[in-house]
Amino acid sequence: MTAGRIMLNKLDKKSGNISFSERVRLGVQKVLTKLAHETAEKNGTLVVKINGEIKEVLAKELLSTLPKE
Repeated sequence: MTAGRIMLNKLDKKSGNISFSERVRLGVQKVLTKLAHETAEKNGTLVVKINGEIKEVLAKELLSTLPKE
């Protein structure tokens, strides 16, 4: 199960207990994780901002830095 699906499951279970802004944040996080996975499947790159510097990184590298849930 991907991190995005885990977050969605948490969101479904707690939707009444969390704020709207937290639900939006979790939704955006889910979409960005899905984008990274789909891009990694195509051996693609993503443009990210790290410490104020804009870089192009392999999606697979980016996924390896995400926390495992």
